[in-house]
This record gives sequence, structure tokens and C-alpha cells, in this order.
Amino acid sequence: MKIEPSATRSHDHNACVHDAVATAVDLCEKRGARLTAQRRRVLELVWGSHRAVKAYEILDDLAREQPGARPPTVYRALEFLMAHGLVHRVDSLNAFVGCNHARDRHEAQFFICDGCGLVREIDEPSIGQAVTRGAKKLGFRVDRQTVEMHGRCEACQ
Repeated sequence: MKIEPSATRSHDHNACVHDAVATAVDLCEKRGARLTAQRRRVLELVWGSHRAVKAYEILDDLAREQPGARPPTVYRALEFLMAHGLVHRVDSLNAFVGCNHARDRHEAQFFICDGCGLVREIDEPSIGQAVTRGAKKLGFRVDRQTVEMHGRCEACQ
């Protein structure tokens, strides 16, 4: 099981943002995809914390820097970032979070703190395999899988 780095107070969050951007640049170069300045900035804003961020929050931040920014700009950037596995959509929050395992295709599982909003990602293949087995028994084809667990992080317990 892969678990994201700690998101504690002693955590160097600037390193997370830097690493996420470096990974994005590398992956886009290898895939022949174009990581525009706009897409890069949206990625940086998503990685601004280890909490899920809504598209309109990203738009508000972007509009402070670029007064002409509009919702389609943000949504197109988010679609690109999701398509390349650089961010995930957290469905229950209608928000987005940076992917800690962007180099590897995977089925993400999220632990979401209902106290502080912290979102932690794990990659536990056995969970995805169990879902796939259950779907097969029902004759269901899973196109996309996201498992989200809500509760309280260690700091909020």
C-alpha cells in the first residue's frame, strides 16, 4: 500500500508543490502533452494545501492574479490535469486534490477528515480488486473507481 507523505505542521509543503509540478512537467514531456502556464498554475493552486479545493476557489485565486480568468479556464485545466492523473476529483466534496502517485495509474482511496478537511490518499490495490470482483459478480463494468472514507484525522480525534 502506498500512502502519501505526512501533511503535518512540520511538513515542508513547498516541497510538495515543487515535486508535483516537476512530476507534471516530466510526465507531460514524456506523453507529448502541453502543460501550459495556466494548467501549471491551476495545479499549484490545487496543491496549495492537503485539503480538497473547489473549482470556484481555484477561480477566485486565479482571478486575483489574472482578472480575465473565467470558469471554463479552470474547468478545462482541471480536466487536463485529471486526464493525466495529476489531480483527483473528490466526488463527495465536489472538489479536487493533487495526486501523490501520478506516475502510476491507480485506483485512489481517500480518507477525508470532516473536522479539518484534510484529505489523505492511499493506493491499496486489494481494495480496487475487491470492487472489481464484486462488480464482475453483478455483471457490472466499472469505468471509474474512487473510494472515499469520511471520519476524523489523528489531530481532530
